[in-house]
Amino acid sequence: MVSWLGYGNSATVSVILDDEETREKVPVYAEDESKETHHLFYDGESVTGKVDIKLKQEGKKLEHQGIKIEFLGLIEIYYDRGNHYEFVKLDKDLARPGMLTESCSFPFEFLKVVKQYESYAGRNVRLRYFVKVTISRRLVDIIHEKGLVVHQLSCYPETNSPLKMEVGIEDCLHIEFEYNRSKYHLNDVIVGKIYFILVRIKIKHMELSIIKRETTGSGPNTYNENEQISRFEIMDGAPVRGESIPIRLFLSAYDLTPTMKDVNKKFSVRYYLNLVLVDEEDRRYFKQQEVTLWRKSPTSLKPENRGVAALENMRT
Repeated sequence: MVSWLGYGNSATVSVILDDEETREKVPVYAEDESKETHHLFYDGESVTGKVDIKLKQEGKKLEHQGIKIEFLGLIEIYYDRGNHYEFVKLDKDLARPGMLTESCSFPFEFLKVVKQYESYAGRNVRLRYFVKVTISRRLVDIIHEKGLVVHQLSCYPETNSPLKMEVGIEDCLHIEFEYNRSKYHLNDVIVGKIYFILVRIKIKHMELSIIKRETTGSGPNTYNENEQISRFEIMDGAPVRGESIPIRLFLSAYDLTPTMKDVNKKFSVRYYLNLVLVDEEDRRYFKQQEVTLWRKSPTSLKPENRGVAALENMRT
């Protein structure tokens, strides 16, 4: 009915980036968990290109109340769908109110855009960046969005101490385990050892898992969602006193993000190494330790874009 009255989408809009043929594309999960690919950007990079508007019927006029383009950064919490939290909003007018009589293009540029957070798609929250074109009309606006992905880079942490912990049951079990570092980049290898100092219960097997904890909200409205990223068995059978078990875990095999702490005071993402022992009566003993993950600058990245992220994120 709207289209018959002449207020439907009588034009198609597309956004073409200046370097989209050469710029890297990375996969990203949509809200329905389907995978898409978007162009990759880093903090401080400019976003430039053109907006193509093609009239569906050449020669037919398109009256509008103005055309604008926006660069937006949003946090969307799925259980609070009525509220979207904007942390970046830049806009430019492409055309004043008037009439389009033929297909046309408009160049645009957002220079040295601050993109302070990494793109993220989780169980309950999504942080996304996109370019939005709006052709304002009296009844129905014509809107087109083009999604972008942002990666936040970090420098090597100044301090990176080993992790040492103990698991014990008085007079029954005493285990020490050690990981070589507490902070790892996303393609790193976790190396560690488990030492059995006292073993008086019959252990059937031992497993190590990576747990991602996504926290949204604050105070009494805080909600935690735990997701097991990986799990593998590191020992099968009963250990003896004095035995040690080596650990080597390659992080590049898993779909991980950097650790995110209190992003815009809306959500956090943390990672834990979870060590579980199971005895012959299927009782479970476990110890959990947080590790910090960070994104290392790729070697293919231009020198002027390296080390963009703030090091203080790694010091907290």
